[in-house]
Amino acid sequence: MGSLPRPEHPQPQMERSAWRSLNGAWQFAFDFGRSGLDRHFERRDALDTTITVPFCPESVLSGVHYTDFIPAVWYARAFTLTPEELSGRVLLHFGAVDYEAHVFVNGEPAGTHRGGYTSFCFDITDLCRAGENRLSVYAEDDNRSGKQPHGKQCESFDSQGCDYTRTTGIWQTVWLEFVPETYIQSVQYYSNITEGTLLVQAKLCGAGTFTVQASFEGRPCGEASARAENGFAAVTLPLSELHLWDVGRGNLYDLTLTFGGDSVKSYAGMREVRIEGRRVLLNGRPVFQRLVLDQGFYPDGIYTAPDDSALVRDIELSLAAFYLFSRIIELGFRVIELLLPIGNLRLGVCLFRLILSTILVERRLGIALHLIQALRAQLRPQIFNALSHDGNRIVIRLARSVQIFRTRHGNERL
Repeated sequence: MGSLPRPEHPQPQMERSAWRSLNGAWQFAFDFGRSGLDRHFERRDALDTTITVPFCPESVLSGVHYTDFIPAVWYARAFTLTPEELSGRVLLHFGAVDYEAHVFVNGEPAGTHRGGYTSFCFDITDLCRAGENRLSVYAEDDNRSGKQPHGKQCESFDSQGCDYTRTTGIWQTVWLEFVPETYIQSVQYYSNITEGTLLVQAKLCGAGTFTVQASFEGRPCGEASARAENGFAAVTLPLSELHLWDVGRGNLYDLTLTFGGDSVKSYAGMREVRIEGRRVLLNGRPVFQRLVLDQGFYPDGIYTAPDDSALVRDIELSLAAFYLFSRIIELGFRVIELLLPIGNLRLGVCLFRLILSTILVERRLGIALHLIQALRAQLRPQIFNALSHDGNRIVIRLARSVQIFRTRHGNERL
């Protein structure tokens, strides 16, 4: 890992050129008594030790690697600003802090945020000065209180079931952004694939004209503008080329957003998602979803991937797992057909159980029932009967489970 962990821009759908990552080495201290606010840790010149942000103190990559329960922690670091950077507004962003964060700049409160999974931002311009500044963060996290969402963070010391090591404090990128007095605060996109238009709604700071320019693979596809009214603008952008975002074709339009002296790079996809009864329709077509669950935990970073390549690897492993699941079932039919006629009934039964257990581990009774029905249809009767005759109790148990499930919930739930 380089000197600056997670150096990439943390918000690619709202990317400005004038930004600075605050990841890396920070001062750090535990606050087991939750007394740091009373003792004004935000005014201290130094804390007890150091930590590597954005990795939580429970992780190996943080350099702390403390895995017991942590009620509260403190962070601090210095950052320098030039007079030019202070000529507009200085925005301080946090990707995520678990759970309740109190932020101070030069010993003065900048803001408070509750919620361990949502990003937040403070305008700290009036608290800053040219030259060196000091940023302090206090984070409380009571994972066992029952009063805060904690996802799959375990309430016991050791990981149990599908609950794992906890995450306390900063666990996503921290960064500064430098914007003019008139700037774009946030945007939302709404696609209309029937009309071939993209509605862009923007929350703005200041007065002026908000403009959206779209391109696809470098080709200009449209431009539209609207005047800001009461800090808000809505632009309907007609697209000269319509390229849908679809399964296996993640088409995206590059967008340039401008407002006064502010310029933001963004992107959007054109798609429509609807629910009709029990069907999910993407762009008007039903899509059968056979999905793979990625827990999103990392041995060295816990909640935080060590780098972008780890995120890519997650996708590759998920695709491989889906492919393997499908191939086990597909090849299972063929291997059972080959093994049983030559007398290798035991191996055939073991493979049959492997196929079923691959499905039953997620309790997909409906899929398992279809598998049995497919086996009965595809295998010769004497072979299917041989499986049952061998005392394959898993089939009997499964059939009973399916029957009970149907009685309680009906066929629609399978």
